[in-house]
Amino acid sequence: MPSVTRLTVLVPTADDMRRLGAALAAQLRAGDLIIATGDLGAGKTVLAQGIGQGLGGAGPVISPTFGLVRLHPSPSGPGLAHVDAYRLGSAAELDDLDIAAGLPDAVTYVEWGAGLAEGLNDERLEVSIERAADDTRTVSLTPVGPRWQGLDWDELEGC
Repeated sequence: MPSVTRLTVLVPTADDMRRLGAALAAQLRAGDLIIATGDLGAGKTVLAQGIGQGLGGAGPVISPTFGLVRLHPSPSGPGLAHVDAYRLGSAAELDDLDIAAGLPDAVTYVEWGAGLAEGLNDERLEVSIERAADDTRTVSLTPVGPRWQGLDWDELEGC
């Protein structure tokens, strides 16, 4: 399979966003880092819900805005560390949360992480979500590093 530089998927509904997250979760493993960006209401947390469900994580996946980090362990594989970096001003503040200590054991999903979380892992999946006036979302998945070249991009494109 040729190297993928970016995959763009149109996502019409919240249920479709959760399906995309679950399809992505089926290909994730402990140590993976996902950095999600998009305006308020774009669907970052809804995508995290799909990933959490797909990983078999415990508890509802809700925005960790005030707690900054929510952990959703899974009995069947890696759990989900859901991070909200919206209120953080620097990579140093993110580092203070000591997220790196848990990276090897979970999938780490950082909302609002662009410009802050890239130092957590040289290999990551960058997700950008744009919302149109009709509420359709355009999700762009950009792999960084060789780890992501093995994903079944066709499976994700079909969501």
